[in-house]
Amino acid sequence: MATTFEVKIWEIESRVGKTKTTYRVRWLVAEERFGKTFDGERLAKAFRSKLVAAASEGQAFDTREGLPVSMLRAQRSMSFFKCACAYIDMKWPDASPKYRASLAESMMIATIPMLKREYDGDTRVLRKALKTAFNTKHRDDEQTAEIRHTLNFVEKASRNTADLEKPDVLRAVLRALALKMDGEEAARNTIRIRRTALGELIDYAVVELKTLASNPLDEVKVKKQKFVLHEVDPKSVVNPVQARMLIAAAPPRLKAFFGAMYYAALRPEEAAQLKIADLTLPESGWGDIHLKGARPEVSGEWTDSGNPSEEGPLKHRPADHGRTAPSPPELTELLHNHINTFGTAADGRLFRGERDGGRLGSTVYGRAWARCREAVFTAEVAASALGKRPYDLRHAAVSTQLAAGVEPTRVAKWAGHSLAVLLRVYAKCLDGGEQAARDRLTKALGGA
Repeated sequence: MATTFEVKIWEIESRVGKTKTTYRVRWLVAEERFGKTFDGERLAKAFRSKLVAAASEGQAFDTREGLPVSMLRAQRSMSFFKCACAYIDMKWPDASPKYRASLAESMMIATIPMLKREYDGDTRVLRKALKTAFNTKHRDDEQTAEIRHTLNFVEKASRNTADLEKPDVLRAVLRALALKMDGEEAARNTIRIRRTALGELIDYAVVELKTLASNPLDEVKVKKQKFVLHEVDPKSVVNPVQARMLIAAAPPRLKAFFGAMYYAALRPEEAAQLKIADLTLPESGWGDIHLKGARPEVSGEWTDSGNPSEEGPLKHRPADHGRTAPSPPELTELLHNHINTFGTAADGRLFRGERDGGRLGSTVYGRAWARCREAVFTAEVAASALGKRPYDLRHAAVSTQLAAGVEPTRVAKWAGHSLAVLLRVYAKCLDGGEQAARDRLTKALGGA
């Protein structure tokens, strides 16, 4: 918004017509002429008085529309709740289902401290109602009386978006974004995601909705959060022997699933979407896995089709961009055994739910993985972070490839990462590899 303080306001001009007399207010903003006609003299005088008062107070005038910034903002006044809904609607078409759900979560948390008065009902109902409102696809569906009542309260109690310019209000929102539902501090990456969403909403309010003159995040002093890219805990990375033992302890239907995550460094959503057509496998030895899409685990309410966990593109890639990962001999054998034993789903997927043939659920393979750790590790090791989650297999895969001397650029290509992310996040030492590294260094230094 371009503004100026160069303003000149003329006296009201009356124009006598055949049927009525009109009154025109004329003024100049940065050498640009503006005017507005009223049917009554009182209305014209009131409008001119507002212009004069704004100029006397030293307010800036918008050069495009010729009005004081305060007057424009009043005309475009919008509650934070409505602004958040508009922001969600703007983002919805191009957002993935998981990103839609994440945005709704961020907007829900930001909206609560933007209420003028505290909600006197169940906060769980309030959160559910807000998530419903921040779902573009289902916002206008028939809702329960409880949800309708709650959203009616939110619409009436929501502060104006312009209240974000008040330091105490903005700080209250930022504090809420930094907390979990139980009041404990949220993970740094979670806070970063939420603050990013709030910043984008504010930019949208400034640039497109014109409900804010500028981004108050640039002006209000708040405690700085030092965000760092999440790094893998080396204590969670299993070595090759441990990985083989864990995969061997897995249920038959999940051996190849866990194997794909370890030997080919696939993400769970990539393994869940793996199809027989994606495989180029010899009878034994090295093969290739041509990844074309992923099936993230997300509720159907956030998908376009309404089906849960619908197929989408690979992470951080356009829909028509895939990648190829190698299949080591161990994985080639696991995949052949799985296909020969269990076949595939109707659409060619290798891994699916036993009951309905849908996406293999994280709760299913998560419980199985916990049992694998109990079977392979001692109680002391099982209580540690070593291989705590199935996703740690992917971390171990990339670390193993790097430790084996594979060039980082190739490892990044296989894993579907940028080189910078690979080196900062996944290049971690293997469990038990510290002493081996020291032994190599000892030899290099001539100590043995």
